[in-house]
Amino acid sequence: MILLTMFLEFFKVGLFAIGGGLATIPFLQELANKYNWYTTQELVDMIAISESTPGPIGINMATYVGFKAAGVPGAVIAVTGIVMPSVIVIVLIAHYYTKFNEKPLVQHAFYGLRPAVVGLIGAAGFEVAKISLFTINKFLETHSVLNLINMKSVILFAVLLFLTNKYKKHPIVYLVFAAIIGIVFKF
Repeated sequence: MILLTMFLEFFKVGLFAIGGGLATIPFLQELANKYNWYTTQELVDMIAISESTPGPIGINMATYVGFKAAGVPGAVIAVTGIVMPSVIVIVLIAHYYTKFNEKPLVQHAFYGLRPAVVGLIGAAGFEVAKISLFTINKFLETHSVLNLINMKSVILFAVLLFLTNKYKKHPIVYLVFAAIIGIVFKF
């Protein structure tokens, strides 16, 4: 039963997460709350792993979640579920796009999707920042403002933000740098 549920849930994620893998994060966060397949903290780890491994982030995350919840069959089912809507939609678009791409309704729909995608990616970024840069649980326990911000993470974030804007290096350089810093300073 878990495999069917997983397929349907990931089918919905694949159907509505328009804009790429980062747009899947709010949906995956909802799944973390709805099922006991993974925790929100594990979601952040999944994002880090998915961003640092080859391939699309959405598929990497579906593989990770599926494997964690139901082993290899779960990974296959989750990936199939997340990919299936794209295959269906692309086949339909390829068939009809040449006939309808100049229609104002179609153009307006695509223009309307752009800000929605930015909003979904922004929401995902906010959730990742909230988990990575803030220690809300520690703050709720102690009620000390000093425990609200994870200073090591904020400093690393600021340094990487500065470096990526100043030096246009390949992203893997920054990922390796961040991993080394995390190991050395025991994040």
